[in-house]
Amino acid sequence: MVRVVSLFLPSWPTDRLRRQAGDAAPPAETPLVLIGHDGRRQVVRAADAAAMAAGARVGMPAAKARILVQGLVVRDHDAAADAQGLDRLALWALRRYAPIVAADPPDGLVIDSTGADHLHGGEEAMLAGLIDRLSSSGVRARAAIADSWGAAHALARYAARPVLIAPRGHVGSVLTGLPLAALRLPADMVAALHVLGFERIGDLLAQPRAPLTLRFGPQLGRRLDQTLGILSEPIEPIRPDELIEVKRNFAEPIGAAETIARHIGELVVQLCAGLEAKGLGAKRLDLICHRVDDRVQAVRIGVAIPVRDVKRLTRLLTDKIDTIEPGFGIETLSLAATLAEPLAEKQTLTAMVDDGAPDVSDLVDTLVNRVGEQRLYRAAPVATETPERSVRRIPPMAPDTGETWQGRWPRPSRLLPSPEPIETMAALPDHPPIAFTWRGVRRRVRRADGPERIRGEWWRRDAELTAVRDYFRVEDDAGERYWIFRSGDGEDPNSGSQRWFLHGVFG
Repeated sequence: MVRVVSLFLPSWPTDRLRRQAGDAAPPAETPLVLIGHDGRRQVVRAADAAAMAAGARVGMPAAKARILVQGLVVRDHDAAADAQGLDRLALWALRRYAPIVAADPPDGLVIDSTGADHLHGGEEAMLAGLIDRLSSSGVRARAAIADSWGAAHALARYAARPVLIAPRGHVGSVLTGLPLAALRLPADMVAALHVLGFERIGDLLAQPRAPLTLRFGPQLGRRLDQTLGILSEPIEPIRPDELIEVKRNFAEPIGAAETIARHIGELVVQLCAGLEAKGLGAKRLDLICHRVDDRVQAVRIGVAIPVRDVKRLTRLLTDKIDTIEPGFGIETLSLAATLAEPLAEKQTLTAMVDDGAPDVSDLVDTLVNRVGEQRLYRAAPVATETPERSVRRIPPMAPDTGETWQGRWPRPSRLLPSPEPIETMAALPDHPPIAFTWRGVRRRVRRADGPERIRGEWWRRDAELTAVRDYFRVEDDAGERYWIFRSGDGEDPNSGSQRWFLHGVFG
């Protein structure tokens, strides 16, 4: 089933202007409006959240906004720069999220995420990550995902706070309460519908279609069908000028898996020739299938390191054939390297005694394309004394960071995600417990080693300035060994809560 993401940027013109101005931009709490000309009048074209909260509105005369809002900053509106900025944002989303992305002017993007969400940890994680990345860049955003472009567009603008995921196959139930403006109809048509008493989309859905079409023309019914997913609404994906892409049109539509696989292999050969001519290797390939019913399906694969191995890329793409629904047939196949990096020539080993380092990138690529990029990682050391901060996740084929774990004191083979409180009997100030209770089981300590004192990292936050942990390795009567600590030095209450925690289990 098709899944479409609509990204809504409610203050895109002002956010873009602030990003472009950098340090010269007005502070975020300062109201900002952008003005343009409507005939001979100057009117507000865009306003940020602070200006809107103070009473400014889009379409308001600029003079009125200056009087109404104290400390208002006024700049000229540049619609062409906004459109170019949206295109650049679409290219960023194309490389990161899905093969079919387009600008949805004047204030958003549309992304066909069918079959791509699992690469980002699912729909909810994908939308949350998208919103977080934009927010960290100073761009306010809301997003919704639904079965059609029209439904996602409506939900992103009138229901998402800041994200909304419509249930698959039941998009009509979440649309009925939205206003008519969510259907992307002309303003005069919406006003005429209001005169007749229609306020919500549900009001229109309850009416017979013929009288509405007779009065308002076919556009109203077409928008309703597109929003409900009954009528296809193709997305014309954005393509960068430097994109390496090959296409094949078919005189007769194709649909058999074997036929699709054969043509994929031929396209990969052409694409790799183009990559070789530019000295590049592909890190991400998008296969787009244009069906005869105007629907578009896409397959995306990624590899850990730049590759132009025909056999390997063909295998990764053909593994995804079962996700393609050819319908009444595919009339065009296109294959593009949406992410390519320089690939140097490498000499093949010829020495009989030098096997070199084993290459596991092929296995990594297979697993990543099956389970998702977020679920395959490597643990890398971090230069810190705090145990829960000493590990971070890096891509499986990322180069070594150069950091190593310190080996002065042994560390448990299993570190709990967060320390768990335990009940203990221990003598103060620096003796290990005689016994402790963890997860309802009481354990008597037979041996103990410690303490290993770890101090807080004061440069991170003030609360850690005097924080101390005293760690002990303990062994119970059953021979099981644990890593426990007391929060505090046992004397000074400012050094910690003096409570005991279990942080890890030794093998």
